[in-house]
Amino acid sequence: MPNSQVFPFTALVGQERMKLGLILNVIDPTLDGVLIRGERGTAKSTAVRALAGLLPEVEVVADCLFGCSPAPGAPLCPTCRARVDDGEKLITARRKMRVVDLPVGSTEDRVVGSLDMERALKTGEMRFEPGVLGRAHRGILYVDEVNLLEDHLVDVLLDSAAMGVNRIEREGVSYSHPSRFVLVGTMNPEEGDLRPQLLDRFGLCVEVEGIKEPSRRVEVVRRRREFEADPAAFAARWKESEEALGKRIAEAERLAPRVAVDDDTLETIANLSVTLGVDGHRADLAMLKAVAALAAMNARTEVEDSDIVAAAELVYPHRMRKSPLEERILSEEEIVASVKKSREEQAERRARTRDKKKVP
Repeated sequence: MPNSQVFPFTALVGQERMKLGLILNVIDPTLDGVLIRGERGTAKSTAVRALAGLLPEVEVVADCLFGCSPAPGAPLCPTCRARVDDGEKLITARRKMRVVDLPVGSTEDRVVGSLDMERALKTGEMRFEPGVLGRAHRGILYVDEVNLLEDHLVDVLLDSAAMGVNRIEREGVSYSHPSRFVLVGTMNPEEGDLRPQLLDRFGLCVEVEGIKEPSRRVEVVRRRREFEADPAAFAARWKESEEALGKRIAEAERLAPRVAVDDDTLETIANLSVTLGVDGHRADLAMLKAVAALAAMNARTEVEDSDIVAAAELVYPHRMRKSPLEERILSEEEIVASVKKSREEQAERRARTRDKKKVP
C-alpha cells in the first residue's frame, strides 16, 4: 500500500535531473552521493522522502542497532558477527528504507557515535551508542545545508559513503560497523560553497531552480493542494506509477553488476574528462558507475552513448575548472561532440587495424 503521508515521487513536477541523480545513487550507493545545489522551495527534501517511500522494504536483522543485512556475505556489525560465529541464527524482519537527517550544528559524536570509555577501560566490554552514520546504514542520509557543516564532518560523511564503514577511535579503543548509505547533500550556493576538494568527492551534482513555465507552476500547486486535502486518495491515484518505478529500480539494482563497460567506452570517458579539463580520476570512476546504473535502469547490460551524455551532465558540472573571470558552463553540445570525436577515432583505428591484417 502507498504511504499516504509521503508525497508520491512520480507526482513531482519537473526536476528530472535531480530525480535521476537520486535514483542512480539508490541503484549503486558506491557512487558516493549526490549534491543538490539550488534555491529553496524546489522539492529537494520532498523528493528524497518520496523516493524512500516507493522503494521496496529491506530485510534486516530484527534486533540489530544498525539494521545489518542477513544476506550471505553481507558486512555485519561486531555483535551480529559474534552471534553468527557462535552458531546463532539471526532473526530477521522487514522495514522501509530510512531517511536520516543530519542537522546543522551536529557534533562529531552525534555523527559517528560514541563509546563508553569508562566501561571499556574498566571491564573490557565495548558499549557503543550509534550516531547518525549507524542509523543511516542501508538508508538515505539527508544533509541539508551541507555547505554550513564543518569541513572535517563533511570529510567523515564522505569517507563513510565511499568505504561503507564507520570507524571510531577513542583513547586506543576502536570500533567499526557497516555504514553503507545513499548520501544526499543540499545547499544554496548563495550561502557559501564547499571547498573544491570536498565538491569533487560527491559522485554526482545537480543544479535545481524553480519552474519558470506558468502552466507547470500551476500544476505544482494543484497537486500539492490535492495531496494536502486528502493524502490517502492522492497517493492511491499514483499507486500504479509508484509501484512500477519501485520495481524498475529494484530490477536495476540486481542488473547493474552485470552491465559491461568496454575499453572503448572507458576511453571515451577518459577523453571527455580531458576535454572538460577535470583534475584527478574521481570523475572517470563516477562516470563508470553512473553509465552502468543508467544502462541497468533501462534494462540493458551494455552501455550506449546516450548513457555517457546523461551521466556526464551529473558527474562533471561541479568538477570543471573555473577561471577567475568566468565560470565554466557545461553544455550538452560539448559532451556530444567529445563523445562523437572519440567514437570516430576508434572507428578509424579499427579500420586501420583491419587494413593491416589484409596486407599479405
